[in-house]
Amino acid sequence: MSSATIPTNTAKSTGKKNVVSAALVASVIFITAIAPLATDMYVPAFPMVSADLGASATEVQLTLTTFFVGMGLGQLVGGPFSDQRGRRWPLLASTVVVFIASVLCAMAPTAGAMMAARFVQGFAGGWAMVIGRAIIIDLVSGSQLVRVLNIIAGVGGISPVISPLLGAGILQVSHWRTAFWVLAAAGLLMALCTVFIVPESLPKERRHGGGLRTFARAAREVLGKREYLGYMIVSSAAMIALFAYVATSAFVLQSMNGLSPVAYSVVFAANAAAAAVAALVSARLAGRVSTRKVIAVGLVIDLVAGVVMLASALWLGTPLLAALGCFLAVMVAQGLLGGNGGALAAAAVPDHPGTGSAVLGMTQWVIAGIAAPIAGLGGSHTAVPMATMIVVGTLIAFVGLAIARRPIK
Repeated sequence: MSSATIPTNTAKSTGKKNVVSAALVASVIFITAIAPLATDMYVPAFPMVSADLGASATEVQLTLTTFFVGMGLGQLVGGPFSDQRGRRWPLLASTVVVFIASVLCAMAPTAGAMMAARFVQGFAGGWAMVIGRAIIIDLVSGSQLVRVLNIIAGVGGISPVISPLLGAGILQVSHWRTAFWVLAAAGLLMALCTVFIVPESLPKERRHGGGLRTFARAAREVLGKREYLGYMIVSSAAMIALFAYVATSAFVLQSMNGLSPVAYSVVFAANAAAAAVAALVSARLAGRVSTRKVIAVGLVIDLVAGVVMLASALWLGTPLLAALGCFLAVMVAQGLLGGNGGALAAAAVPDHPGTGSAVLGMTQWVIAGIAAPIAGLGGSHTAVPMATMIVVGTLIAFVGLAIARRPIK
């Protein structure tokens, strides 16, 4: 298979109809929105959370880490479990746990309790995300898969646009804990979507038995495919830049440059909107322009943004205009990378959609969990660690792009 495009002739052999309803796509977008909802509503309040819980900036960022690690492990377990038992009921169970964990986050008395509750919230959210993605992969293939995944990424970009603004609005009229009560309500709504809209997309004859042993064998198989491995590296390394930005932007823009929580939330939302537009443009380009070329453009934008950010942090004290421009560029790059890298990775392993999605998701979110506290090593006084991570992550992604093209020796 060419690494630059996705085959379009698999639907007949796999029984896929290449047609999904708008209601199902909307439901999957909502279900997979748990990550931006649980992150972006909360990020504008980081300085307040730090003061309220008596925690350092690094400890607050560790609540992101536990969430992201939970997301990765949830996808690692949820993907193969749904390959074995089907999609619908495991998805419903995960949305209920999201509700329970969100309530625990809202009531957490200490940073440690918050970390634990966030881990559970992330685990259930990752479980839901991987199954939602697998449902789409069950039903469509080829260039249509690229289009649908990019539509999910693009329209799903509404969530990171709305959620920081909602979080800032909550801070104006209520306590930061209210954001987690809103997340609890979202968990209940996700459960209702699962009950009334989401079908069982994996019939019994297509399910894989054997549990973790089968998963380990399937994971070795998917990782042995150079296209999958390469695009998994691309997608995962791109997360380093994204979550270095997510974890530190509040401190860079508020603590270092004096923006208010509302102004910061407007900037965060605008950047998320830019990422959504870029993802929708990618969806329009599917089948017309090589997906690999779109990924390469995204990586170039990411690298330039990282280098400029690093230079401004080292020699200029990270002025506001430089930070705003570089953050915008990083998010545009993410819009070009996220859906495309995942789609090409999924296309490389059509026989193991759940496992492929689980390995990809686990790698992405564990890396995100590691990136967040490392990016915050400078505390609220320097952006050098964050900018360095953007550059390093992008260079690793370029290596992945090369692996996807060349055979593994």
